[in-house]
Amino acid sequence: MPGPRGWVVRGYQAPASKGVSIRLATAYEMCYILRPTLEEGDVEARATQFAEQISKNGGAVGNVERLGKRRLAYEIADLREGYYVVMNFTSDAPNAKELERQMKLSEDVLRSMLIRNEA
Repeated sequence: MPGPRGWVVRGYQAPASKGVSIRLATAYEMCYILRPTLEEGDVEARATQFAEQISKNGGAVGNVERLGKRRLAYEIADLREGYYVVMNFTSDAPNAKELERQMKLSEDVLRSMLIRNEA
């Protein structure tokens, strides 16, 4: 429902006919595992690439934590290790879904998990 002066209240988006287009930003955490065959520079490049994609589409990247190469709990595609990366960011839902889609398409990403942080 619209609040005073047309502000957005609880996820309501004003109709486009009024010329107001507001997207609500949500806090997310993305954890992903990269192939262990990548070099350190390639791991940095992939992490930067995913962070830039968020920034380019209007989101804000908070913290990108590279946890390094770790042993997996179980084999994924006959691999026992992987580079873990955790990224915190704020973005609207379509941008977060697009990042998730790009991760599924990337051959360097073994697994990814997108979590919406509750406020």
